[in-house]
Amino acid sequence: QVQLVESGGGVVQPGGSLRLSCAASRTIFSINAMGWYRQAPGKERELVATITNGGTKYADFVKGRFTISRDNAKNTVYLQMNSLKPEDTALYYCRVTNARGVVEYEYWGQGTQVFVSS
Repeated sequence: QVQLVESGGGVVQPGGSLRLSCAASRTIFSINAMGWYRQAPGKERELVATITNGGTKYADFVKGRFTISRDNAKNTVYLQMNSLKPEDTALYYCRVTNARGVVEYEYWGQGTQVFVSS
């Protein structure tokens, strides 16, 4: 069973930066996508950014501020977050999907908390 472990969350002032990491416990083959999602208190989980072999995709509310990247050798996906705003406060999760035959599997991490406040 693959485990995803996020790290890098914390408390930061508005305008600050954080870099989130999500490491898989072992190599994941046939990855379809790696992504970051977030969930704020009282709100539904929402997509932040994804990365596939075809490129990257961002939610409109993070475009120009966040950058997703991956290091296949380290089985890790990153989220560089700049110009953070109080509304970015949320629990951030990573998600990885892969395919085995015609079946797609997904894996979720436990989340890392980001708190943006002055």
